[in-house]
Amino acid sequence: MTHGHEVLAMMQGNSYTQESLLKAVHDKFGTEERFYTCHAENLTAEELIEFFISHGKFMPTGGGFTMNPERVCDHE
Repeated sequence: MTHGHEVLAMMQGNSYTQESLLKAVHDKFGTEERFYTCHAENLTAEELIEFFISHGKFMPTGGGFTMNPERVCDHE
């Protein structure tokens, strides 16, 4: 299992749509990888993205969103 912080770190400085982020996560971690966060575990990439959206971890950009550094906790 991979911590969700690794996905947020990957996003820093980049802009994504939900679809392009899902593809990037699958490309980097594989389609079978599961993720955990401070509040959830055993999430698929799709579930992780939805979790981040529901917890305000993303902020809008011109054509999509990027990670919101003000909403990212600083522990592993």
